Amino acid sequence: MFNDIGALEVVTLVVLAVLVFGPEKLPKVIQDVTRTIRKIREFSESAKQDIREELGPEFKDFEFEDLNPKTFIRKQLDNDELGLKEIRNGFDLKKEMAEVTDAVHGRDTDSSASAGSSGGSVDMTKKREKLNPGERPPFDADAT
Repeated sequence: MFNDIGALEVVTLVVLAVLVFGPEKLPKVIQDVTRTIRKIREFSESAKQDIREELGPEFKDFEFEDLNPKTFIRKQLDNDELGLKEIRNGFDLKKEMAEVTDAVHGRDTDSSASAGSSGGSVDMTKKREKLNPGERPPFDADAT
């Protein structure tokens, strides 16, 4: 929780605490804070235990850290029961975006032509016709 606090920050906090509470009240304040933190941790642990008991034996391996989306996704990617690593490694978003950009701008590239010939994606390298100023593009009823 406080892994990124350096020595200078700790010294600053101690000096501020001494200035705000005074040296005679500081030990009592520290005791009160540690007691409060301990009670919050006990309450949290008892609530977790109650939830585990209510969920039943099907959720005996349930961890509350799995509710964090990043942890859940990382665990699922490590598990790889769905073949997600293969999908993630087989898809190059930068390449796909470059192909779409080239197709929009009417440029013909080798990478988009080879991707179109592989059968996995649509060849989008067709040149567009230039429109005269004020002329509207053709309407495609199938595209809308």
